[in-house]
Amino acid sequence: MTKGAGIELELENVCVWFGEGDTRVDAVIDASLSVKKGGSFGLVGESGSGKSTVLRAITGLAPDWSGKITVLGEVLGETRTSNFYSKVQMVFQDPYASLHPRQTIDHVLSESLHLHSFPDPDKRIVKILDDVGLSQSFRFRYPHQLSGGQRQRVAIARALVIEPEILLLDEPTSALDVSVQAEILNLLTDLQAERSLTYLMVSHDLAVVGHMCSEIAVMNQGEIVELLDVKDMRSLKANHPYTQQLLEASVQRRRVG
Repeated sequence: MTKGAGIELELENVCVWFGEGDTRVDAVIDASLSVKKGGSFGLVGESGSGKSTVLRAITGLAPDWSGKITVLGEVLGETRTSNFYSKVQMVFQDPYASLHPRQTIDHVLSESLHLHSFPDPDKRIVKILDDVGLSQSFRFRYPHQLSGGQRQRVAIARALVIEPEILLLDEPTSALDVSVQAEILNLLTDLQAERSLTYLMVSHDLAVVGHMCSEIAVMNQGEIVELLDVKDMRSLKANHPYTQQLLEASVQRRRVG
């Protein structure tokens, strides 16, 4: 992929590891990718392939890494600033685990706005709930009073209420019922168009990535083994045997389903 203008997120030869010496585990090995402004880039692979660890390295949740990560033209160091988090937000896999069970939805959204010194919190909360398809009746509810899909809408609202430019999506629909997954994917697609967002999405589900993303990186055992666009993926055109295996397995699941 071409470097330069229009690239909002770039990884160059990024390695991530856990532990030291004999206990060291190399979770990501020499990963390189570029995400264009307003684009949707998918990282796919089986559990343990390193794809979620890539997101954690970007956000600073995986402290041991090397290589170069550039976000919105800024080369990241060891720590992440409040300015970074105002531009980059993450939506996690499990919407229940990512929301505090004893905090109302209003508190969750107000806290984000307060941390980033946004004015008119009431107005912003009303708007963001509407943007994610929730009525104002949800504002003072607790997470346990919401369905899985509603909780994920709140998680998306929390990420977007401070108006970031980049969303990191870590398996955003895998914890949801199949009937709800399409609703959340369509919501994310609509929000991206409305807000000119840039997405980096992690998923083990090729159908999800095919719905959302135009460019895809396939990961296996910590390495990016192939880059391809969504047209090639849908046409089952892949060069690496592992990618071919994933595509064939996805086709089989669709036939069974």
